[in-house]
Amino acid sequence: MSRLPRTLRHLTAALAITGLFAGSTLAQTAAPASPHSFTGNAGLYSQYVFRGLTQTNEKPALQGGFDYAHSSGFYAGVWGSNISWLSDAVPEVSASLELDTYFGYKKTLADDLSLDVGFLRYNYPGSYPSGMTKPDTNEIYAAITWKWITAKYSYSLGDTFGVGDARGTDYIDLAASYEVAPKLVLSAHWGRQKYRGAGHSDFTYDDWKAGLAYELSGFNLGLYGTGSNAKDSAYTIRGKNIGRSQVVAYVSKTF
Repeated sequence: MSRLPRTLRHLTAALAITGLFAGSTLAQTAAPASPHSFTGNAGLYSQYVFRGLTQTNEKPALQGGFDYAHSSGFYAGVWGSNISWLSDAVPEVSASLELDTYFGYKKTLADDLSLDVGFLRYNYPGSYPSGMTKPDTNEIYAAITWKWITAKYSYSLGDTFGVGDARGTDYIDLAASYEVAPKLVLSAHWGRQKYRGAGHSDFTYDDWKAGLAYELSGFNLGLYGTGSNAKDSAYTIRGKNIGRSQVVAYVSKTF
């Protein structure tokens, strides 16, 4: 009998065993998932409204940011938008950009329950008249989210959006976001900005917002309305209360 068939059988078996061990080794040495993640976002808005106050005098805003997150729960990011409220209020001011930097920690406490704590700095680079309190603001915050409801508390560490000696000024934010149909989200918000410090009571106000957002081909399309009870004596710029009722339309994308 020829030994060739037996030799081929032995060779085939050896190759099969080698392949089996090679596959096992590759599976064992596969690189673990990275604990780091990076995302970005960009959006075009019919105007920029922050805490019930228009920041762009009803003119369009281009916004965007970048975020880093670690699997431990730590995160950090930067976000920016064009603004006009500072130069609208004080023509001598040259500042058309808001650039925010932040970091924090998120932790899941239980099913559908999470905690988020962090630090946020609102930066308004530019030139200002001598003696003017700059609007740069530092806040610390804590938020609890249960399913689709979030309660957040923010605390200012000093001067607040151009109001001096306002340490302790805080903002309470109650928000809900619920998917009422596939890719269609209904959201609502109520907030209270309370200023601390002598002579600052006129700056305190409540604001609210409600809207819809729809995901289409990877883009978010949204429309919402805002309003507040901000006092004319504190929030009138160019003859208009910047806290008056507004409507905002936008398109945004996360990548």
